[in-house]
Amino acid sequence: MLIRALKTYCLTVQWCVGFIGRSVAWLMPVLAFVVAFEVFCRYVLDEPTIWAYDVSLFIFGYVASLGGAYAQLHNRHINVDVLYNHVPPRVQNLFNLISYVLAVFFLAIVFKIAIGKFEEAIQFNYRRQSEWAPSMHHYWVMIAVASALLMFQFSSDFIQQAYHLFTGKKLIHDPEPIDDEEVAA
Repeated sequence: MLIRALKTYCLTVQWCVGFIGRSVAWLMPVLAFVVAFEVFCRYVLDEPTIWAYDVSLFIFGYVASLGGAYAQLHNRHINVDVLYNHVPPRVQNLFNLISYVLAVFFLAIVFKIAIGKFEEAIQFNYRRQSEWAPSMHHYWVMIAVASALLMFQFSSDFIQQAYHLFTGKKLIHDPEPIDDEEVAA
């Protein structure tokens, strides 16, 4: 019963992280269009926009932040391979467990600060200091959501690593791997 609940939790987190990661990837062509449009307006029409820089900054922030959990899901974050690859799998599990606890501690702080900044942004109507001056409250919501999503992914990874450490077996199969050529493109 407990094993089934853990599997269900981990699979649910993987599904959510995968869905959000694949969804946010669709913002990349939007980002490319916004940048290309700004270049066209600035250098061909000699009429730069007041909004394109801010929009591209926000889109890039959304992609980078919300894509962090997706990268963790597929083990795409960097690792200290000099030590990590030369120890047995159970020691690797311990390294991972320690790093997950530290990461969740840091992300909990980021989450708390982001919620506070969101409340401040609403209360004081914070705006980006630019000619267009868009509101900033949505950005703090995104930081809170991204940190929460990454905490969920780390908790799923923690459960799987702890299960492997104690039983020597995998709790669930690894998510479908990303094609390296697809990442490079």
